[in-house]
Amino acid sequence: MERIIEEIREDLARRLAVAADRLADRTLAEDPAYAALLGRAELRERIHHNLRQAVEGLVRSARGLPVELADARATGTLRAEQGLPLSSLLRAYRSGGRLLWAALTEAVAAHDRSALPRLLPGASALWDVLDQMTDAVSESYRRTEAARADRDRERRAALLDVLLDGAAAADAPAASEAAAQLGLPERGRFAVVVVAADGSAGAAETATERPGAAGAPRVLWRIRASGESGLVELGHHPLESVRELLAGLGVRAGVSPVVEAPAELARAHRLAGLALRTAPESGGPHTALLDEGLPAALVAAQAELAGRLRTVVLGPVLALPAEDRRLLLTTLGTWLACRGSTTYAAQRLYCHRNTVSNRLRRLEQLTGRSLADPRQVVELALAHAAVAQRAASATARAGTSPTPAGTARRSPRPPG
Repeated sequence: MERIIEEIREDLARRLAVAADRLADRTLAEDPAYAALLGRAELRERIHHNLRQAVEGLVRSARGLPVELADARATGTLRAEQGLPLSSLLRAYRSGGRLLWAALTEAVAAHDRSALPRLLPGASALWDVLDQMTDAVSESYRRTEAARADRDRERRAALLDVLLDGAAAADAPAASEAAAQLGLPERGRFAVVVVAADGSAGAAETATERPGAAGAPRVLWRIRASGESGLVELGHHPLESVRELLAGLGVRAGVSPVVEAPAELARAHRLAGLALRTAPESGGPHTALLDEGLPAALVAAQAELAGRLRTVVLGPVLALPAEDRRLLLTTLGTWLACRGSTTYAAQRLYCHRNTVSNRLRRLEQLTGRSLADPRQVVELALAHAAVAQRAASATARAGTSPTPAGTARRSPRPPG
């Protein structure tokens, strides 16, 4: 093979130049990605160089030497950085290989047609060289693309940190710049989701940045050790659509109210975290919208006052033996969840309504609060929320998942 190539080298060089012209024109005409990236002169020179490299690789292979692949690797790296699709790059290499074989056979035939049979054993050697070159291009391209994707993820994470962690609130121009780089409008409708890091997480691995099949809002996820946060671009979608978006992900999450500017996202992030603290830690996935649980959020936001509520309002109940305490707190929580309906509370608790009434009367006697007084009902409801949140926190630290105080497992149709 080496001797044949030496015999036809000058003619082959001319034919390769023509082949490079043809392939450059065809590539620019048929592949918009190349046409948008390179001019004809540059593309033609690159193709010509690769064809010559393949010929030299064939000669080295015939001598038992390794094929030089540094240029192929450099090409893969460069094209990945430029954003050329790998399919376009490999298609050009395969087309170049076919043209090279055609140029070889034509040059040998022109030099000595009787020498064509001597060329045939070299076909497999040529395709092996071309395979090595395309493998080197592909490997380098994919490695570079993966590194670029890592950089893009890190950059996006840094931009999300600007928006979600408070810097944006203090610097509106920085927020606008970060939002623009993330493809978000300066004004719009946004919300923030915070997902618990309690074994139900994984939203960012399941969901994507793209709208779902039903046109769901776009979500940009930020993964941290403490949990996952999602910046939701609502557009025209209602806030309730966030709950629908998370429904299939099996997560426990809190959702902020709607905000209209990137500089407001740090506050929304804090409010979403507060909403998460009101989401039940057992009973399956749950998405808590802050505006649907403002009393519980108020208690969660004021740890010191929550402690006083527990002590002042429900202290006598909390001092009871464990079973009595659990019974009264569960009855109160169920009665509140049933909007003050003793009948529906009894259905949930699997007992007679008179039993519920008797328990509530005992609770009134112990606390000195009347369930007929709206203001005192508010006190009891907030104190109950404080007790439930403290119990949930203790349960989370212990790593267990009992039914929290103030709930019942069965949920019949609500009253009204």
